[in-house]
Amino acid sequence: MFKVKKPEYINKTFRLPKELVKNLEYLAQNKQVSLNNLIIQCCEYALENIDKNDNSEN
Repeated sequence: MFKVKKPEYINKTFRLPKELVKNLEYLAQNKQVSLNNLIIQCCEYALENIDKNDNSEN
């Protein structure tokens, strides 16, 4: 049976370097996705690919 899924979102405010935001906006526009969608994908990719064996605090 088909079920409509609605992801749950929350609002948060993050301070990002101006140049990083400009680069992300440029990439989002060129890939024709929203900035929000691009940032979600970047965060998910980073979390999935983080070095779990790195025990350093930095």
